[in-house]
Amino acid sequence: MKLSKLILTEMVIRGRKCIVCAAAEEQKIMELRLEPSDKKNTLNNIYVGQIEKTAANIQAAFVRIGDGINGYLPLEQAKEAIFTSGRKGDSTLRPGDELLVQINREAMKGKLPALTANLNFSGKYLVLTTGNKKIGFSNKLTKEESTLLNKWLEEERNLPEREYGLIVRTNAADASKEDFLYELDLLKKQYQKVAVNGRNRTCFSLLYEAEAFYLAAVRDIYTRDLEEIVTDIPEIHSRIQDYLAEFQPEKQTLLRLYEDKLLPLYKLYNLEGAIEEIQHEKIWLKSGGFLVIQQTEAFVSIDVNSGKYTGKKKAEETYRKINLEAAGEIARQLRLRNLSGIILIDFINMQNPDHQDELFHVLKKHLRKDPVKSRAIDITPLHILEMTRQKIRRPLIEELKDL
Repeated sequence: MKLSKLILTEMVIRGRKCIVCAAAEEQKIMELRLEPSDKKNTLNNIYVGQIEKTAANIQAAFVRIGDGINGYLPLEQAKEAIFTSGRKGDSTLRPGDELLVQINREAMKGKLPALTANLNFSGKYLVLTTGNKKIGFSNKLTKEESTLLNKWLEEERNLPEREYGLIVRTNAADASKEDFLYELDLLKKQYQKVAVNGRNRTCFSLLYEAEAFYLAAVRDIYTRDLEEIVTDIPEIHSRIQDYLAEFQPEKQTLLRLYEDKLLPLYKLYNLEGAIEEIQHEKIWLKSGGFLVIQQTEAFVSIDVNSGKYTGKKKAEETYRKINLEAAGEIARQLRLRNLSGIILIDFINMQNPDHQDELFHVLKKHLRKDPVKSRAIDITPLHILEMTRQKIRRPLIEELKDL
């Protein structure tokens, strides 16, 4: 089993000081997030917003959430809206209406940040949601794990007038009943404070401020394979220590303050190399093949090429080997670059249908490790593999360009 590390450090990138958060498996960087040290994270913030106008042609409303700050609210995300003035959510949205909204996607390519009226409160083991009143389970949990966790939620399930739903996360498989129910209680208190009491707050109030992005990374990382959380910044070490003491005391031993002044943490894990890598379209594979990754307005295209491969076996086996290696590297590159939306992959054509089926299933296996929802859909008659990856944050290359 590949053990993972979470690395948190500070780097100067393009002349700007940034906090960098990286997930590594066996010294290989799988995921990278960065944020200028002077910028505040707004993803998942909850506000009392005001409808400025609705646009029937695009089935959306434009909502002001602060002084000169607007967001885009798809109407399908407002069916269970919580209004401040006692209005019910089943009536048509009108300019001037005040309602609770959450930023669920950052501003991208000149587009406004996307909002939802389905509020989510995330913990390590559970997500409490106001939009869907059902109780659901991560599809990465086994049947036995889901059955046990479902028993722990029996009392919750039988509450007569529950105004929220719950999603049980993959990490719940490793939770004790005590920790699981403790977190549930915390999320319910958060919900009460924000979603219930927030109805009486003034317009443009910030009801819930998301935690620092690196604390969200600590919360969300899959802990079963986690070997270490390492940082060389005393302030971040202290904040993570406090967070773990309150929410995950059993994980405190994983936290380490790196103090080697001769070899900075970012050099130890070659984070500069990973940042350089994402700025190139061409990625070489160990087999001698290579990928070409290009982002267009409409979709991401990935081309797999045989390149320098000089396998002595027949062509079909050569292509199979390159494609299987490419599948793993593509899954990594999507995470590393944070590419999302529609993704079209042109693998090297293989005549054997069994090899195509194998490739499809291998890619799906790699995508299951991605914390962001990803789905391989189909291989078209032109041998293009279609897949999607959920949009949450901007691609890393865009964040670099804005520094």
